[in-house]
Amino acid sequence: MERILIIEDEMELVRVLRGYLEKAGYSVSHANRGDEGLSRWETEKPDLVLLDLNLPGIDGLEVARQMRRKSDIPILMLTARVDELDRLIGLELGADDYISKPFSPREVVARVKAVLRRVGAAARTEAKTLQIGDLEIDTDAHQVKKDGRELELTPTEFSLLAALAGQPGRVYSRLQLLEFSQGTAYEGYERTIDAHIKNLRAKIETDPRNPRYIQTVFGIGYRFIKE
Repeated sequence: MERILIIEDEMELVRVLRGYLEKAGYSVSHANRGDEGLSRWETEKPDLVLLDLNLPGIDGLEVARQMRRKSDIPILMLTARVDELDRLIGLELGADDYISKPFSPREVVARVKAVLRRVGAAARTEAKTLQIGDLEIDTDAHQVKKDGRELELTPTEFSLLAALAGQPGRVYSRLQLLEFSQGTAYEGYERTIDAHIKNLRAKIETDPRNPRYIQTVFGIGYRFIKE
């Protein structure tokens, strides 16, 4: 049974989410403070974290930052903040997706299923290694190396890289890449792809400001270099 950790201080919301997630077959635990959430994450090792941005103790952005230093666990941010900058900061810290409050519990369950299905599919993918320039992409091991050094990519970053590198030269729209990375294309969320691409470039490119591998196709989306 896959385990979900909810780090959220609105107890009524937690009660509702727990009910929906448990009905969907997940094991659910909860923390109502950021510091408590970090402690539970380290001891329980869940499969996915639902993380509120506004938390007592340590806020959600700092929780995500500390998690990303040690793990590529899928993180879905829950936010009532209307400032898009806050959401983009969360994505740049390595969150896989965000869900704005108020939201439908069914939407949360659908997002959780999509992310975990994507992670599981990557683990089951037939062995395949792509060697492009100084990058080695192993879709079976879910591993990327640059000049022989392993890179730490989030599940979303790996999905985007595998999709782009799998068909060099093909131009993907943001909506298409959103579907690849999240399992479903949520209109209105396309711009989150830009934040993930920025993170990905910072990890795989020698000079992210002048990317060699992932090229921007203005007005459309992105493509991987065709050598």
